[in-house]
Parts: sequence; C-alpha cells; structure tokens
Amino acid sequence: MLNIFAWKEAFLLVNSGELKIYFLNVGQGDSAFIQTPQLHQILIDGGPDSTILSKLQILMPVRDKTIDIVVLSHPEKDHLMGLLALLQIYKIDYVLWTGVVRDTAEYKEWVKLLEKAKQEGTKILIAKANLKIKAGQVAINTLYPFEYLEGEIMKNTSNDSGVVSKIVFGKDSLLFTGDITSRVEKELLSKESDLASDVLKVAHHGSKYSTSDEFLEEVNPKIAVISVGENSYGHPTPETLQRLENFGIKVLRTDTEGDIEIVSDGKSIYRQE
Repeated sequence: MLNIFAWKEAFLLVNSGELKIYFLNVGQGDSAFIQTPQLHQILIDGGPDSTILSKLQILMPVRDKTIDIVVLSHPEKDHLMGLLALLQIYKIDYVLWTGVVRDTAEYKEWVKLLEKAKQEGTKILIAKANLKIKAGQVAINTLYPFEYLEGEIMKNTSNDSGVVSKIVFGKDSLLFTGDITSRVEKELLSKESDLASDVLKVAHHGSKYSTSDEFLEEVNPKIAVISVGENSYGHPTPETLQRLENFGIKVLRTDTEGDIEIVSDGKSIYRQE
C-alpha cells in the first residue's frame, strides 16, 4: 500500500464524510474527477479536448491549481488530450499510467509535458496489478495490467493495455475500465480479480466488444455509467445497452444527462440529483 496522501495543509483537512465522483460530460471521451472525504483530488483521464479545464474551474476552488493524482488509463486522444491542457496549468503531485509507447503527435506532446512536470516535482507511477494507493480513507487499487508495460510499443491501439482500477471507500466501490475489450475482461475473470463493485464505468463508451455477460455477472454493479458523446461508432451500442438492461442495472449516460455525480458515505452509494 503506497500512502502518497499522508497529509495536507491543516485548512484543507475538512472531513465532509463523503466521497464524491463526477463523471464529466466531455463529449466522446472519458474523464472523472474524484474528491475524497479529506479533499484529496483525483482525476482519471482528461477527455478529447480542453473541456476538462472549464469543468475543474467549477469543481475546484478558483485558486487551487494542484491535483493530487492524475490517472491516464491509456494514451489515446479521447482520454489524453485534456491532460495536455491540464499539465500546462496545474501542478500534479503524482501521475499514474502504463508507460506504453505510441507514435502519435499527442503522445509525443504528453511525454514532453510529463518530463517537464517531473523536473518540477511530479512523481510518476507505472501501473501494475496489485499497486494500491491510499488517499486517507480511500484506496485506489490497480487491477490491470498484470505486468509492467513501460516502454512497450503499441502500433495500433492501446485500449487493451489500459489501466483498470477500483476505487474503494468503506463498503462502497467503483470500477474504472478505460477502453478494455472482452479479451481483457476474460483475463481479469481468469485471474479471479476483485471485480465486484457498486458502480461500473462502462468500457469504451458502450462498445459492443466490451461489457460481456460474464463480466457483468462478476462485477454485479447497481449503477453503470457510460461516458459518451456524439459519435459515428454507434456508441453506446444496442447490444451493450440490452446486456445492462438484462442484469437490471441502472444506466446513466453523459450524452443524455450531462455531468453525473455519485456520492458515497462508505456505507451506501447513490446518484446525486
């Protein structure tokens, strides 16, 4: 267990008793902002453009330009681009990602900005299963990838090399799946990973190639959140929506509902209306 959030300035230590998770409406992409009971700030992915900056201006104090940890599930445009804008304005204490290599302009810019951030004090964590990060009463558990991928070259897509993480607060938990396909879902099932979660961030914007019946049966979520915008891929697909309906899971979508706030007190978890 890596306790990287051992303390903060005294005036920040206001315990609301609640974990707040905001699935942000950033269009066809992923971004989630998390605030712990001790006001630690965690950002998982940054969406396809700089929309994340205007979202954070609302969710964070005006003068607060630091974020405790940023998680990049994988370096594809729809998860990465907002982080490029973020790194130019915010100081990030820790960045968690896989370290895979992509031959794209945005990836090269990411590496450049990450190196600059390192020189200014940002610490880089390479994701691997069983890495556990403690933020006060909240734990971030990495479930995938199963091995270090730093330096591995991804020629086409890095979807199936992405970080799968589980946020745990008391009895409540949320599973973030990036853009993984059913292939990785099967790997997680075969390794008997601790997948059971109250909330599932549906993989790959509701693609039909993810969110299999077997995976849903193991995760057994009460709520499924689909981060999606206008697109030409047919996301979320009728097949995925039907599977979620078959399991009686409440579906929330950023394209139809905007920003989605989930609140947990460690005993019960619900959507904040």
